[in-house]
Amino acid sequence: MGDIVLPRRLFLWSMAAIYLAAFVSLYVQIPGLYGNEGLLPARWQLRYSGKPLEEQLLSSPTLLWLGPRLGLDTHTAMELLCLVGSALSLAAVLVEALRDSVVFFCLWALYLSLYQVGQVFLYFQWDNLLLETGFLCILVAPLTIIRGSRGVREHDTVTFWLIRWLLFRLMFASGVVKLTSRCPTWWGLTALTYHYETQCIPTPLAWFVHQLPVWWQKLSVVATFVVEIAAPFLFFSPLRRLRLGAFYLQVLLQVLIILSGNYNFFNLLTLVLCLSLLDDQHVHFWLRKADKANNKFKYWPELLWSWLSYLLELAVWSLMIVATILCFDLQVDKKKNGISSRTAFTYHQFNQFLKTVTIPCIWIGVLSLLWEIIKAMFRCACVSGFLKRFFRTLQWIMFAAATAAMFAVSLVPFSYIEYDSNARLWPEVRQAYDHVDRFQLVNSYGLFRRMTGVGGRPEVVIEGSYDGIKWTEIEFMYKPGNLSAPPPYVAPHQPRLDWQMWFAALGTHTQAPWFTSLMYRLLQGKRDVIELIQTDVTQYPFHKQPPAYLRAHRYKYWFTEPKRWWRRVYDEEYYPTVHLGSTVLESMLSQYGLKDKSPPRRVSNITVAQAVRWVRSQVRGVPPHILIWTLMACSISFCLLKGLRNRNKEMPVTGEAAVAVNAQMKKSDDQQAVEEDEQEGEDSKEEDEVEEETVTDNKEDEAEK
Repeated sequence: MGDIVLPRRLFLWSMAAIYLAAFVSLYVQIPGLYGNEGLLPARWQLRYSGKPLEEQLLSSPTLLWLGPRLGLDTHTAMELLCLVGSALSLAAVLVEALRDSVVFFCLWALYLSLYQVGQVFLYFQWDNLLLETGFLCILVAPLTIIRGSRGVREHDTVTFWLIRWLLFRLMFASGVVKLTSRCPTWWGLTALTYHYETQCIPTPLAWFVHQLPVWWQKLSVVATFVVEIAAPFLFFSPLRRLRLGAFYLQVLLQVLIILSGNYNFFNLLTLVLCLSLLDDQHVHFWLRKADKANNKFKYWPELLWSWLSYLLELAVWSLMIVATILCFDLQVDKKKNGISSRTAFTYHQFNQFLKTVTIPCIWIGVLSLLWEIIKAMFRCACVSGFLKRFFRTLQWIMFAAATAAMFAVSLVPFSYIEYDSNARLWPEVRQAYDHVDRFQLVNSYGLFRRMTGVGGRPEVVIEGSYDGIKWTEIEFMYKPGNLSAPPPYVAPHQPRLDWQMWFAALGTHTQAPWFTSLMYRLLQGKRDVIELIQTDVTQYPFHKQPPAYLRAHRYKYWFTEPKRWWRRVYDEEYYPTVHLGSTVLESMLSQYGLKDKSPPRRVSNITVAQAVRWVRSQVRGVPPHILIWTLMACSISFCLLKGLRNRNKEMPVTGEAAVAVNAQMKKSDDQQAVEEDEQEGEDSKEEDEVEEETVTDNKEDEAEK
């Protein structure tokens, strides 16, 4: 692989931007989710038992343990951590010197601290993926603050390789679990005929994609399997163009998902991981910069290798196409003017394939990592100067060991896809994984394991009433409810209550204890919880007075014509009618431990707490996705203007200015030539005088003799 200076810089900038979106998105939801009067107060997760701070951090690694020492309650401390993380990530986006290992360690520690008390609202795979990628950023980023230099290090390709390995684990596992789950829609290639209308928060484009013919939807499932299962093996190809082909396949898949579904920052984060497949040469191609390496004359051995590479690449792509046709029995269907497809292999055959390739996947990773380590070692050996070479070698040893350790630990969650392979791992590797598991350094992945909502999209609708006779539906800002409301675009914001409402609809309310807390807080009329449903409180039907009664029903939703978007059919009662003080509500609150018996917390008046409350007052009422879009747009615009300014400084002078510069340079050259001629005349004159003196001295010596 070539130089990775530019992809690495772009990766670090993108990670800072994703951290910004993640922190801001969580910040606006903290009062309603984790506040003292929220759905699941965070202070319930921190039991201050008088243990030393070190033991508390080991049992639950979160900086929120420092809250009481700073005079802050848990809710205020969470908001403070989010604000610090938002400010730090914004600064890293704008200033390259702050994209540093120390800064990324702080961002990772802040998000991990929030994750530890996030409970069900933060237990998503993309939160785990952000924590794992964020920790790898600590190894990839330079130590600018300490060393004062952002120069290229010999071991950069070694640490950056971990990003490629993480991308492989993510994509390969996501494809494999769809088949190992035995979901009939994935095996029947019909999953996407349900996916677009049953996903959590669809986009308007999802309606249009849902209308495509069935043969196209099945062909899309085949393409998904190819991109997620077959293409990841090309990540480690020694042939550059194969890696670039795999890169564009992944980008195509992620962009299509972004356009058709609201999956917060997850797909953006996956796109950032794909940058590990690039090199400086391809980024220069994007920037329309000439590559001197390609312009030089090639001798016949290089030309021969180039032609052999082309033939090998053609063979690989041909093999993938033929294998796809055979595995999914692709045929032209002239009657339907499309392409028919079906799964031409059995579950047993796929399971045997998985047993065959899992261990070789690990060895491919070992050989690829070993190659990067050896190349970095030779680069260290070529450094001039003994002391400089010695310290570079020490750095290489440290970072190579850290990379190898991260790779070894990651084998435990990766091998979960195949039981026998997981059982063959060394016990020492398992023990190491158990020790670091609490820090979310490595995780297992597998998205869309089973397709839900095959018989219709289940949706929970909450209704409120003042008299128990006339009921009014409570409409959420993002999730489907109103049949005439079009699906929104909200990414990279994640409305976490809306997401959990989607999961709750798949089961009963007893499987989602937090739903009882939601009903209780709405009966109390808590503003922080209401703002999770409608940022503009005036759009909430009971904003003047809390409802006296609440109930919830489950409906089945389907896409319909664009003017109405949705149609629905009543399914069943989801939650019984309750009111404050009702026996049913009180018993469920006690059963789930949602009854807060502790006395109300005294509001802190220290300067930090007042500053946190002031910031909250400034953003209250602003839609979260608008706030994130504004911050991202301003940051990107600033960076683009800064980049254009730097590029203009480096651009060559053209036009009249170039003529003037050339004339000035010619004049300077002529003047310099004249001065050189005069200097040569003086030098020759001095030489003649020296020769005359020498001749005179010789004549005098002869006369004396």
